[in-house]
Amino acid sequence: MTTSMTKPDIPLKHYLQFSDFTASEYAYIFERAALIKKKFKAYDKHQPLADRTLAMIFEKASTRTRVSFEAGMYQMGGSVVHLTTDGSQLGRAEPIEDSAKVISRMVDLVMIRTYEQTKIERFAEHSRVPVINGLTNEFHPCQILADIFTYIEHRGDIRGKTVAWVGDGNNMANTWLQASEILGFNVHVSTPSGYEVDQDVAGLRSNESYKVFKDPKEACAGADLVTTDVWTSMGYEAENEKRKTAFAAWCVDEDMMQKAKPDALFMHCLPAHRGEEVQAEVIDGPQSVVWDEAENRLHVQKALMEYLLLGKLA
Repeated sequence: MTTSMTKPDIPLKHYLQFSDFTASEYAYIFERAALIKKKFKAYDKHQPLADRTLAMIFEKASTRTRVSFEAGMYQMGGSVVHLTTDGSQLGRAEPIEDSAKVISRMVDLVMIRTYEQTKIERFAEHSRVPVINGLTNEFHPCQILADIFTYIEHRGDIRGKTVAWVGDGNNMANTWLQASEILGFNVHVSTPSGYEVDQDVAGLRSNESYKVFKDPKEACAGADLVTTDVWTSMGYEAENEKRKTAFAAWCVDEDMMQKAKPDALFMHCLPAHRGEEVQAEVIDGPQSVVWDEAENRLHVQKALMEYLLLGKLA
């Protein structure tokens, strides 16, 4: 019996954070995502994962992650098993290592959306099949994969461009910074005091690909892309009122967008709170590509799953 349910000549590979892949691997995935999306729009069947099964494990609830992974796997000819901690032994103190050994003997691929990054790392260490990070407190690689693909669709190569991150130094910020190191663009980071990005948590080799700004308007100056996230991420709800006060000046508004380049895009991973982290005039305005960004989770994740299971295809 083989130790992996990927193709026999494909080494077992996980996708736990953005730094797990190289620039050349991302170039391939973006190319495949474009092809897969083109086929999807043309109703051209693309089912390279027939008879494969994806297990989705949710400790954190989700809309976009569940729909995009589940629909994507079905569209590629596979099937899906949906698990939550409430409805399985995962929530009844079974060791993560034991769950990984059992689940990975029954499916071909596992996606996990959870809290601590260490949980998904422990699962992957004992899994016989590829494991994908659907979101953790520290990283959200599939979302940034979709964001960069969306930028490429609208503006071309992101290399050398400037992304302004306005808001919390959270999992999204960490992942943008990892991506900037690998793909050769710059990030301007502006967070309230006490909510900065931790370079060690982000897993960065250096600080050469990003600059920190106290004033969010200065961070947006000359940016090709302005992006943000909710002020209070899942798991931090007890801090909500405190964060609303601290983040009051970090609402992406029309003034900030005017500081960016005239053709700058606006992105938000959703769900969004209009009037908090972003003005309605911005997220619903002509520079916003949030709906393309949301849809592109489907296409890049299909390319990702295909790559993890089948490797590079001609």
